[in-house]
Amino acid sequence: MSIKQPHPRQDLLGTEGAGMTYGGQLSFLRRQYTQDITGADVVISGLPFDAATTFRPGARFGPQAIRAASVQLAELSANAFPYNLDPFANLAVADYGDCYFDSGYPEHVVEVITAHARKLLLQDVTMLSFGGDHFVTYPLLKAHAEKYGPLSLIHFDAHVDTWPDDGQRLDHGSMFLRAKNEGLIDSARSIQLGIRSFSEDDCGFTVLTAPWIQEHGSAQAITEIRRVVGDHKAYLTFDIDCLDPAFAPGTGTPVPGGLTSSEAFAIFRAMVDFNIIGMDIVEVAPAYDHAEITAIAAATLAHDFICQQAIRKTGQHH
Repeated sequence: MSIKQPHPRQDLLGTEGAGMTYGGQLSFLRRQYTQDITGADVVISGLPFDAATTFRPGARFGPQAIRAASVQLAELSANAFPYNLDPFANLAVADYGDCYFDSGYPEHVVEVITAHARKLLLQDVTMLSFGGDHFVTYPLLKAHAEKYGPLSLIHFDAHVDTWPDDGQRLDHGSMFLRAKNEGLIDSARSIQLGIRSFSEDDCGFTVLTAPWIQEHGSAQAITEIRRVVGDHKAYLTFDIDCLDPAFAPGTGTPVPGGLTSSEAFAIFRAMVDFNIIGMDIVEVAPAYDHAEITAIAAATLAHDFICQQAIRKTGQHH
């Protein structure tokens, strides 16, 4: 009997050749691992940095965990739920691998990530980045703002991340104040969702706390996001601790009372017509995870983003 053996993916389109869900190469969604991104629409890369954490470290292993958790989604992508499409029929997606850091020089992280993102954005691709702790979003914003100008920030998180910042410190809780002060983001056109931490100053952001979303519902949250962001170019950052620890225990700073997976997906999946020019998912720390549920949630969010990019490319908003 002749058994057809899957071969490593040779192109950026198509769903065939994913191989077994329980073996094989761990690129995200079984996309081609390559640094030749000619013709790519979306490029995935990992940012395995967690030296800016203020509690439990371990998010440097997040990119590996998200890739590993994506294998079942890869198998089901030909009819991706809930969009009922094959995103790879028309959207060319490459996994670039991880940005390299020398762990002995954490003070270089901003310039290293900014240069990494700048190099990819010069190819006119959309970046989908996996952290790492949330500080990595700051250099990503620097590179994106260079290309697109001041951005709206759509920020899912338990924490506001706008606590006092001196412009130098490596801290995953203050970098969005720095980004605002440097003009990378327009706080008046930016929104934070799922928040359950106190701040004396909202720094001009619209803040939808987790209790507000739980009281008013996902549909009202989308209405508010649309009011604030409009059609402005937006960068979306999703800290996995936005989800309640029951749905995402594998993170460094878990806070009870967060969004359910269903609430977060209901909001996220309604944003297909927003002008989102880049996205990251951060703070997945698999050492604290159980049965991969945190990594699976993160991988599903990333898969949804890819599906939405495919819909935007064809112009067929659902």
